[in-house]
Amino acid sequence: MTYHIRVRAGAVILENNSILLIEYNDENGLHYNLPGGGVNPNETILEAARREAKEEASIDVEVGSLAFVYEYSPHLNANKYGKTNSLQLMFECKLKDGFIPKMPKNPDSNQTGVKWVPLSELNNVVLYPNIRKHIIDYAENKKNIEIIEEHSLEEYVLK
Repeated sequence: MTYHIRVRAGAVILENNSILLIEYNDENGLHYNLPGGGVNPNETILEAARREAKEEASIDVEVGSLAFVYEYSPHLNANKYGKTNSLQLMFECKLKDGFIPKMPKNPDSNQTGVKWVPLSELNNVVLYPNIRKHIIDYAENKKNIEIIEEHSLEEYVLK
């Protein structure tokens, strides 16, 4: 049996008790997402997180540790986000010096903004997926998970 799952990378960017969100207005109305998207062929998950931050918010970031993982299983959710299973790895990212988030030159057709949303106001926005509680908990507790990349591991020396 063939099993398909889409792997996505996301950026959790926190500054001054606010989180950077991408604003959309589409058939679901006004809502927000973390910067993120699918991993391309021949791209690492960390490269994807960096690229998505650049594409959606015109920023360069340093990708840090894994903040949390989000799974979408269509069969458990009445296909509300489509029929493709996905796993999104969300990394804590830091803005590189000199970068100020702004609308990209070629945004997604439904993207209407790039906004810092104070954590205290996160419950006042529609966030897809609805991970507001997890973002606030992460901001308060910072329990990171280290990602291990095969190419960074020491090779065995056979005798």
